[in-house]
Amino acid sequence: MKLPKLFNKKWPKRIGLLFLGLIVLFIGFYFSIYFGIWGKIPTSKDLSNLNQSQATVVLDRNEALIGKLYIYDRQLIDYNQFPQHLIDALIATEDTRFYEHNGIDNKSLARVFFKTLLMSDEASGGGSTITLQLAKNLFGRRNYGSFGIVVNKIKESIVAKRLEDLYSKKEILNLYLNTVPFPDNTYGIESAAKKFFNVTTSQLTISQSATLIGTLKANHSYNPRLYPERSKARRDLVIDLMNKQGFISDEDASTALKSELELDYHQYAPNQGLAPYFRAEIKKQLDSILKSDSYKKPDGEAYNVFRDGLKVYTTLDNSMQRYAEEAMQEHMAKLQTTYENAYGKRSPWLKNKSVYEASKKRLKTYKNLKASGISDKAITDSLSKPKSLELFAWDGTVVESISTLDSLEHYLKFLNAGLLSIEPSSGAIRAYVGGIDYRFFQYDHVSQSKRQVGSTFKPFVYTAALENGMDPCSYFSVKSVTYTDVDDWTPTNATEIDDEDINYSLEYALSNSINTIAVKVLYETGIDKTIEQAHKMGIKSKIESVPSIALGSANLSLLEMGIAYSSFVNNSVPTTPIFISKIEDKNGNVIASFEDLNPKINQEKAFSDETRQTMLEFMKATVNSGTAQRLRTTYKLNNNIAGKTGTTQDNKDGWFVGLMPNLVTVTWVGNDNQQIGFSSTSIGQGANSALPIFAKYLQRLNNDPKFRTLTHVPFEAPSEEVLNMLDCEPTKEESFFERLFRTDPDKKEFKKKRKGIFDWLKKKNEDNSDS
Repeated sequence: MKLPKLFNKKWPKRIGLLFLGLIVLFIGFYFSIYFGIWGKIPTSKDLSNLNQSQATVVLDRNEALIGKLYIYDRQLIDYNQFPQHLIDALIATEDTRFYEHNGIDNKSLARVFFKTLLMSDEASGGGSTITLQLAKNLFGRRNYGSFGIVVNKIKESIVAKRLEDLYSKKEILNLYLNTVPFPDNTYGIESAAKKFFNVTTSQLTISQSATLIGTLKANHSYNPRLYPERSKARRDLVIDLMNKQGFISDEDASTALKSELELDYHQYAPNQGLAPYFRAEIKKQLDSILKSDSYKKPDGEAYNVFRDGLKVYTTLDNSMQRYAEEAMQEHMAKLQTTYENAYGKRSPWLKNKSVYEASKKRLKTYKNLKASGISDKAITDSLSKPKSLELFAWDGTVVESISTLDSLEHYLKFLNAGLLSIEPSSGAIRAYVGGIDYRFFQYDHVSQSKRQVGSTFKPFVYTAALENGMDPCSYFSVKSVTYTDVDDWTPTNATEIDDEDINYSLEYALSNSINTIAVKVLYETGIDKTIEQAHKMGIKSKIESVPSIALGSANLSLLEMGIAYSSFVNNSVPTTPIFISKIEDKNGNVIASFEDLNPKINQEKAFSDETRQTMLEFMKATVNSGTAQRLRTTYKLNNNIAGKTGTTQDNKDGWFVGLMPNLVTVTWVGNDNQQIGFSSTSIGQGANSALPIFAKYLQRLNNDPKFRTLTHVPFEAPSEEVLNMLDCEPTKEESFFERLFRTDPDKKEFKKKRKGIFDWLKKKNEDNSDS
């Protein structure tokens, strides 16, 4: 059929003009992007000075990774640390022509432009080269509406071309693998290798490399932690592509395909993984340290913990930390069940109970609603609306639709815990457990929390008594005394004593934690002298000048207790805790040395050698025959251990301090709400609530041969003089005439202490020392 003349003459011209117009439009559009109308494009100069944020790594005493501090979890490594099969997997899967092109796939770019702009096909992406992906990873994408994918692709192509002009192919691969996002907010291959397989990049197998490269297509959908089957199928596809393209042999491919997808997942996020409370404390200390002008960058700027890739060397021991956390978790899960069952329907955390109501009114949301003037019913209605929340539970976290009020009831019931292990001779922190789970309970019970310490304060009282002249073989009556000038306070003992006519030695009284005698020892020694002694031993907190300190009414931290008790195994000198041993920049240059961070302090002895040796004998008896003897009987621990249990009023807190020649460990258990205690002493006493954490921790240390220098070391032998001073029976029964003519009253004033034999002994000792 013959076309009309008009059509033959005009249509080719129109098509030509349309085509020319499109070319002009495209060129104009391209240059509008090139010259920055759609946003600045990095110049060659910008690209030659790439400075990617790097995570700060926190390392243990053996330079093993504890965790990281970051906004983007990234660690940069060199090209020579990439195994060849990792590079091959990347090329085979993401860009088979990588070594042939100049960074831009023009065909793909044209397809994207015409399909998106002319056909409104938003699913027209694909065909990106590694260099284009690198440009996207480095600078991200912006939302330009319906033109978004075209504008971003053209911007990326300009950046990619500049990258190719500036960098070699190896350098581009290095930049790419150090910046590409992997699952679980992980950036760069080194962080991904450590997180998913607990290996360095150079140690990745073919299967592991294929798994990680396989996630690049969609790092959530192919996350091996969340979707193992889907991730394995994607891994197999990557291995198959490597084989078809000649990167690996049939035999290697077959072996890799047959291997199981086995993860060794390690969470290094600030609120998860190993030692999160310790890392939070390290972050606080770094913030303080790096403010100093002494630790600035060469250009005078302050280091940024989240961006500058610092290396922080600490004194923590990863293995000890892991054993400590495992011991805590094992014990606390069982104790929580016992604790809840013992209360039953009487549980003080249940709704409408006074503790619950008081806690509700302390909620920030409640206070805000109350301030707005709405009624209590309206507040309750608002706080009763359900929402999806992840909840802590010992058998695994769960996500439930739950109201704020239900959540309050849920969390009020949980016991919390703390553990600190410190090396007394150096002050090195070896294990640090600040709570049961940092994701849900971020209050640190080692450094932040101060709780009543119960009977763990008694060794300070006895130490002060010995230092002020009291004979180690002094005997005291167990009978209660009412102190009339302290509101008729009558201290009693935790357990009933059958024969009150028996007097007990200091060793027996301390090892069996007899309250009435502790108060009498404080009475003879003096409150002020006891407080002074505690401060000499490293206690910084204010201690109220009241008689009840003999029974542990002072509020102190685990860290303070660890410092004070360290003096018993550190030549009578309280240790100075050391957390950080060195800080380096990302290139290994020392920012702060050990000497910078931990200047040597010449501390005086807090008490004499004789007192130290005597107190150690007292506390060995606590373990061998006193309140901590279940370490021997129940847990079958034969180590050289001294220690002290502690329980506070109304069973609110349980404590245990374990002493070994090269390690001091403090454990605490209680409810964060100090209105809630244990339902009975049998459950809440330190020997039952806190001691088992130490026991299970030590059992694990015993099973690890590398810790024999901690676990199987003898105490110093007490001098002959000390042995002679301790050569007395633990108990002494009063004779008939002693009972008949007893002068010790049932009532007296605490502050009006008579001058006694111990004051005379102290004066005599002082006179002798001056001669």
